Amino acid sequence: MILLKHELKQSAKALLIWALSVGLICYACILLYQSLADRIGGIADTYAQMGDMSKALGLNKVSIATLDGYFATEIALMFGLGAGMFASMLGVSSLSKEEEGHTSEFLYTLPYSRASILTWKFVSLIVMLLIFNIICIGLESLGLWQTGLHFSIRPFVIYHFLAFVMQLELASLCFLLSSMNRRKQSGLALGLTLLLYVMDMIGRIIPDLENIKYMTPYYFANGADIFSKTKLDNSLPVIAIAITCLALISSFIIYQKRDLSA
Repeated sequence: MILLKHELKQSAKALLIWALSVGLICYACILLYQSLADRIGGIADTYAQMGDMSKALGLNKVSIATLDGYFATEIALMFGLGAGMFASMLGVSSLSKEEEGHTSEFLYTLPYSRASILTWKFVSLIVMLLIFNIICIGLESLGLWQTGLHFSIRPFVIYHFLAFVMQLELASLCFLLSSMNRRKQSGLALGLTLLLYVMDMIGRIIPDLENIKYMTPYYFANGADIFSKTKLDNSLPVIAIAITCLALISSFIIYQKRDLSA
C-alpha cells in the first residue's frame, strides 16, 4: 500500500494534466456540436460519401447529424487516441523510470521482493487509468447533459468499458517494454499506439486484411460499431484480456532475471 501511495503521488500531476486535457477537449467538442446541430446535416452527407475514409472512420455506419453518431466518430476518436497514449506512457515509464532516475538502488534495498514491487506498480497503473477515465467520462457526461439532446446511454457505457479494456492492453504491452529497458521508451510507446490505431483503419478498408482486427485493441473499442449496434465479436475483448495477462506474466519473468543498474 505504501508503494501504491508513492506511485500515485509521484504521477498525480501528469495524471491530472492528461485527464483534464483529454476530458476538456471532448467536453468542448460536445458543446460545439450543439452550435452546429442545425447545419451539420449537409456535412454528414458529404462525410458519408468519402469512400474508404468513411469506412475507416465509421461514417458509413453512423451519421454525425445525430449526437450519437457525432460522439461515436469525433469524440470517440479523440478519446481513444488520448487515452491510448496516456495508458502507453504510464506503462512504459512504470519500471524503467527507476533505473533512468537512479532510484532503483534505493527502491530494491527496501524489504519488498521484485514481484511485490511489480504487483503494486501495476495496481497503481490500473488505479490511475480508472481515475483518468472517471474524470474524462465525468466531463463528457456534463457536456452531453448540457446539450439537452437525445443520447443513447447504453452504447456510451459499453464503449467506455471496452475502451478501458483497450487501455489495459496497451498499458500492459508497454509495461512489458519497460521491464526490458533501462530508459523510458516514450517514442516507442506512442508509436505503438498510433500503429495499432492505423492497423484498425486498414483492417476496415482492406477486406483481405480483416484478420488484422485480432492484433489491435482499437478494433473492438470502436465507437461507430458500438453506437450503430453492429454485432460485436465478443472474442476480441477476451483476447485482449489474455494478451494483458500474458504481457504481465512476461514482465515478471523478465524483470526477475534482469541485472538492474543503480
